[in-house]
Amino acid sequence: MEPEQLVLLLMAALAAGWVDAVVGGGGLIQLPALMVFNPGQPVAAALATNKLASIAGTSSAAYAYLRRTKPDLDVAGPAGAIAVASAAGGAACAAVISSDVLRPVIMVVLLGVAALVVLRPDLGRVPRPVLRTRRRTAAAVLVPGVLIAFYDGLVGPGTGTFLVMAFTGLLGADFVRASANSKIINTGTNLGALIVFALQGHVLWALGLAMAACNIAGAQLGAHMAIKRGAGFVRAVLLCVVTALVLKLALDQFA
Repeated sequence: MEPEQLVLLLMAALAAGWVDAVVGGGGLIQLPALMVFNPGQPVAAALATNKLASIAGTSSAAYAYLRRTKPDLDVAGPAGAIAVASAAGGAACAAVISSDVLRPVIMVVLLGVAALVVLRPDLGRVPRPVLRTRRRTAAAVLVPGVLIAFYDGLVGPGTGTFLVMAFTGLLGADFVRASANSKIINTGTNLGALIVFALQGHVLWALGLAMAACNIAGAQLGAHMAIKRGAGFVRAVLLCVVTALVLKLALDQFA
């Protein structure tokens, strides 16, 4: 690999760590960068190396949120543990389920997320603890820990965004606390997928560890900015990420 290609990959990892820490969606930057700036590698190697860099950033962001905010550990802890197995199952199924089938569904869901955030400007700005019931709490463990985690292992783009919306919609969390919760589950999903990819021998360890260091730096910066600037800032980044994800998926689908 040429030095300039490595520099571009490290810059992409830094930016991806920042986006992931604020609202998720760093894979939108990091995975395409691995495909473009390291051509000739198998797709599985790009996916696996992306997970290695991502788990470093998400776990680092989770630690930053734990120090500065109060994540809902009663929900995020069990969901994160379940997510390891669910994401591993998704990664194991990645070879037999075509992303072409899932991509239109994901676009529709993301457009729904964008419409919800735009049409309900109060969503996620302040916590709504009145929504927290026993059923909703159980759903807040199972939806992120099983469904979204399986999706992350299977496909990936938008996982952090889906996690944030799950905690906001199900438990009435504000965007900052929802982001804190999502980092815990996202660490579990990355771990589960990474284990499968590593056992299959797809991880480019030297490149992945270098990108992991940059991902951590970006994640620390993003987490501190989200905590300092609050839910309004996270909401704005969320809309930007969702728009970019929809455009990227539409390009992949119709180009």
